[in-house]
Parts: sequence; C-alpha cells; structure tokens
Amino acid sequence: MEVDIFIPCFIDQVYPETGFNMVKILEKLGVGVHYNPNQTCCGQMAFNSGYWDHARELGVKFIKDFGNKRPVVGPSASCIGYIKNHYDKLFYNSPWHLEYKELQNNIYEITDFLVNVLKVEDVGSRFEAKVTYHDSCAALREYGLKDEPRRLLRHVRGLELIEMKHSDVCCGFGGTFSVKHEAISTAMADQKVHNALETGAEYIVSTDSSCLMHQQGYIDKHHLNIKTKHIVDVLASGLE
Repeated sequence: MEVDIFIPCFIDQVYPETGFNMVKILEKLGVGVHYNPNQTCCGQMAFNSGYWDHARELGVKFIKDFGNKRPVVGPSASCIGYIKNHYDKLFYNSPWHLEYKELQNNIYEITDFLVNVLKVEDVGSRFEAKVTYHDSCAALREYGLKDEPRRLLRHVRGLELIEMKHSDVCCGFGGTFSVKHEAISTAMADQKVHNALETGAEYIVSTDSSCLMHQQGYIDKHHLNIKTKHIVDVLASGLE
C-alpha cells in the first residue's frame, strides 16, 4: 500500500520529529510514503474563527494537494476530524463537491489507519514508562476515536497504561479558546494535569499535539513531575 502523508501546522512548525516518526512507523509496516512539500494548512483555524472565505481558499488548495487517490494519513485527529466533518459546510454542491467527498472518505488519523485499515495493533514498539491517555475533544467527539489509541498503547513493550479520571474532559486548549479565555483555559489545564499526576504516570499521551503543547506549558510553568508525548512518538520508540 502507498499513502500520502499530511503534516499539520503544529507538527510542521513545532514538533517535526512527530512527522518523521509517523513515516518511520509506516515504512516499518511496509507502507510506501509520499510527501507533497507544497501542502499547507487545512484551514481549520480560519474556519473556527469565522473566516470561512479564507478557510474555503485553503480547503481548495488542500483538495488539490491531495488529489491523487491515495489514502491520506496524518498525526492529528483535530485537523482530520475538521476535514471529515466540516468541509461539507464549505464545499457542498460546489465545483469541488465530488473531490472533497472523495477526500473525506480517504483521509485517516494515524491510529485509526493502523488499527482499522492496516489491521495492526502491535508495531513492535518499546517504551519503558507509565503513561496515561488524554482523549482530546476533537479525537473523541469529532473524529470518533477512543479504543484505537489505547489498543496500540497496550501492545507497547514496557509501557504501563493507567487511566486517569475524567480522561474525556477538555484540557482547555480549544484553539483560540485558550487565547480568548485564558483564565478558564488555565483552570482546565490545571484540572487535567493534576488528574494525570494522581495516576503516578510519567507521561500524558494523546493524538493531538495542540492539547499536549497546552498541557506541557502548564507543566513547565509549575515545575511538575510529568511530561507530554504524542502517541506517534511513543509508537516509534524502539523501532529500528
């Protein structure tokens, strides 16, 4: 199988190693990887901020950049959930109707792709640590992910998965929400991080780097004894 990889803005600009690790995992499983260096933002932030004309312009570019019929795989349930659920509002009954529908049916978050397309739950990883899993709002409520990341983590050698209470409660990031409502956002991060700390875990793991960046900022400011790590980076650990 051959796929195109979608590298979201947060990964490209802040956490590029996660993108490289996704390629590492896919190639380890025998998947041919194609990367279009002209790809840019999917338009989610513009859409969520009410700038639908700008979001539509970015969406058209995205559709063109990934128009070669191969499955598209990316390490962000947030971005991919947006494409799957909200491109309808931008392109329904438009000149791009057929193209965006095809893309919606052919784009996958990486854990969904591994478990439900490749039918793989053990990628051969090793990560010696206690971890707890954060269900991001976009992954759980928009994309529909819950069991897939946990099934993959349970097959990582040396990893102990400990569930935190209220794992499905928002961490407070919410895109521009964290800027517009700083006090509420910070209080939500406090609650999320302390729920994770109560488990004794060494790492908070999730499918979305934006949530993890928000929580890591709170952790760093308060000098707490826990770290964050994208699930892709966990799954790439120990692979040759």
